[in-house]
Amino acid sequence: QVQLVESGGGLVQAAGSLRLSCAASGSISSDNVMGWYRQAPTQQRELVATITGSGNTNYADSVKGRFTISRDNAKNTVYLQMNSLKPDDTGVYYCNFRSPWSPRQYWGQGTRVTVSS
Repeated sequence: QVQLVESGGGLVQAAGSLRLSCAASGSISSDNVMGWYRQAPTQQRELVATITGSGNTNYADSVKGRFTISRDNAKNTVYLQMNSLKPDDTGVYYCNFRSPWSPRQYWGQGTRVTVSS
């Protein structure tokens, strides 16, 4: 089992920055993919960014150049640095964990990000 706890969300003005953290615990494998997804009001959950254990990253087009995903394997933590925030970035951000050994995915409870104009 894997447990994920997010933190770092809050209220910020447009053009501001936030850094989200996701701490993982439990049965952590080196072969895993962690990522961030978000869900805006009335919208479906969408991919924001992912990162493999080797550091390979993938970003949604809407956040490229503004967001950076990183991880600290020693701390079992993944981060999302969000710069140049826009009101459209508003939503609940969820941490995600996937392992090649199982089709099961793990999700955190989410942390809310609100970007005001």
